[in-house]
Amino acid sequence: MDWKQVVQTVAPGLATALGGPMAGVAVRGIASALLGAPDATEAEVEAAIRSASPEDFRKLKQAELKFQTDMKSLEIDLAALHASDRNSARARQTKTRDQMPAFIAFAALSGFFGILTAMIFVSLPPASQAPLNVMLGALGSLVVAIGNYYFGSSAGSSAKNQLIENLISSRPHVPTSR
Repeated sequence: MDWKQVVQTVAPGLATALGGPMAGVAVRGIASALLGAPDATEAEVEAAIRSASPEDFRKLKQAELKFQTDMKSLEIDLAALHASDRNSARARQTKTRDQMPAFIAFAALSGFFGILTAMIFVSLPPASQAPLNVMLGALGSLVVAIGNYYFGSSAGSSAKNQLIENLISSRPHVPTSR
């Protein structure tokens, strides 16, 4: 699985920034959180994501929340950037009448449900289970992206992120003894 898909799952705001003009800021945030080195290379960040532990994913989620807070303090509206990105893709689609996005969407959906059906109804060799699980996860992420492209992203997702941020920031720090 591509390391950016992992970031998309754990920290969607940082992942979106990776694909745009704020990619450097996103890579520095991820590098700081996981490696403690904001000047790490993209290859080092990729290696850190690929070998991440659950604790590393928690750090990545915290970096996501910090990134969102920083964007708010700079009055950068991430929701507007996301909407603008989707709108420009849709406008391109309307203008060019390109059939490739629909073909890719159909192929991804067919692959997703084909693999899911095979995993349910066909007796598969044990050695193929792990690669098929990875493929199903990657295609599942692609299906979500396709849904967001054609139908828009839900406001509930933003509300969920805000709730998590509020819970983390309002939780009192309790020192632990070791």
